[in-house]
Amino acid sequence: MKGLGGKHGKYVYVRRRDGLYVKVRVLKSREEKDPSRYIVVGPVVKNPPFTYKVLDESDLPSEVRDQLYSL
Repeated sequence: MKGLGGKHGKYVYVRRRDGLYVKVRVLKSREEKDPSRYIVVGPVVKNPPFTYKVLDESDLPSEVRDQLYSL
């Protein structure tokens, strides 16, 4: 697992099916499967910073997965 990175772990990068990564804000006060816990902020990048935690898109609720591809 990579480090916390990005403002005390508030941000993570999510790996999409196409191999790109999207920056997402995580609200720790919300439930794990609550779609409002994740806020897609972008940008879309090929390689995330090595200090950020990387999640797979299958770890997120389906409502958030749709937003990953709207950027």
